[in-house]
Amino acid sequence: MLLRTIVAVRGGRLLRCLSERLPAPDVVVERVRPSEGAWDRILRKGGDVIVVSESLIPDPLERSISLLNDLPEIPTSVVITQSSSPQTHADLLACGCDTVLYAALPEDQLVDAIDATIENRRQLVSRTLVDHGAGHRPKLADFVSEGPTMQMFMQVVRRVVPSSATLLLLGETGVGKEHLARAIHAESPRSGGPFVAINCAALPEQLLESELFGHEEGAFTGATRSRRGAFELAHGGTLFLDEIGEMPLHLQAKLLRVLQDFEVRRVGSERGVEVDVRVMAASNRSLKDESEAHRFRQDLYYRLSVIELVVPPLRDRPEDIPALAGGFLARIGPKIGIDVRSIAADAMEKLCQYDWPGNVRELSNVLERAMLLCEGDQITLDDLPVSITGARPNSHASSAPFTADQWRGKTLHEVTAAAIEQVERAYLEMLLGETGGRVGDTARRAGIHPRGLYNKMRRHRLRKEDFRRR
Repeated sequence: MLLRTIVAVRGGRLLRCLSERLPAPDVVVERVRPSEGAWDRILRKGGDVIVVSESLIPDPLERSISLLNDLPEIPTSVVITQSSSPQTHADLLACGCDTVLYAALPEDQLVDAIDATIENRRQLVSRTLVDHGAGHRPKLADFVSEGPTMQMFMQVVRRVVPSSATLLLLGETGVGKEHLARAIHAESPRSGGPFVAINCAALPEQLLESELFGHEEGAFTGATRSRRGAFELAHGGTLFLDEIGEMPLHLQAKLLRVLQDFEVRRVGSERGVEVDVRVMAASNRSLKDESEAHRFRQDLYYRLSVIELVVPPLRDRPEDIPALAGGFLARIGPKIGIDVRSIAADAMEKLCQYDWPGNVRELSNVLERAMLLCEGDQITLDDLPVSITGARPNSHASSAPFTADQWRGKTLHEVTAAAIEQVERAYLEMLLGETGGRVGDTARRAGIHPRGLYNKMRRHRLRKEDFRRR
């Protein structure tokens, strides 16, 4: 990622020296005029590393320096003091400064010391941003296959791993597009850099622009401090744009400019910042069809589809289900603290016969549910949902009307709230069924933002893949 270093020091020669020698491919230096109010401007700007003269920090020092901890991203602070007293240096460190330097040191020593601080910050941020995973880091070996369909697909994938070219991943919901993107990143030359993922459908328009490109202080109401966006965060690594087909057209134009110039401009800024990012995008719709229907920019589609991969759905490779299921048991078990070692033959047969509209994600969810219900160390038919086994479900549907017995003992407010929840769930189930689980279309018909729909679906435990048409 790009590291922002804010420099506010007294002495024109030192300021020029730092401004000329500190910048690097991943380090941007911003100068703050060393005058009254400089500390407030520093706090508004934020940054990764703050280099400031002691005389510019208002008294009491401890209180002023503690304000750095209130910033969204706590910076590393370097204070340059005119005092050579060890006591002064100790007092500044006790106040919370990370590094204290004597202003009379030779310029080379000052620059080297600040460079070392920036390198430490670089390592800290890299450890924070690089995807550590939760016990399991995605890898290409996760995409096991016993059949020709997936084997041929993975041969193509392995050829594009070393590239930095833009990659477009297409496929139905749940096939593992983000997991594949993370695996490609983890085995690419960029694996030491960050992997940053943004869901373009889950954020309102203004917030999505800020998340992608960042913003400056005062760029819009509520922008009280500068903030870097996903492109800056992903510098040196990979940026994954999920559900890119839901991105508003005017933001598509801005994204296209970034992909052409690899220069990002924050909201409210006139200055561009160069970025080194591999962009991977994903969609469960054909962006070619969307562009022909004028719902997606054709020039952006061509820019994204330098390499286009269509991930096969699980129903086209049922021979892979036993190996995938075994892998899920091994990974999910330790996570939930349950030791289930195998799946009964008749249960596995049902898993292989099911057509998996939610694909690999649905398989993972079904197996986690089965493991939680399992009473032994083997999953049986009784542990699988009726949608897979074909058994008749209980007749008590969630949309069943209230009865008098259910009203007793409740206040009017409680009954009304429960009824509203029930009607809302039934309404969303109807819309999701009619749209085949397409969140964008469902949100438009409901007259709400996709993010609001996601929140309601989460509350009602509705999954879009359960409504995908077979």
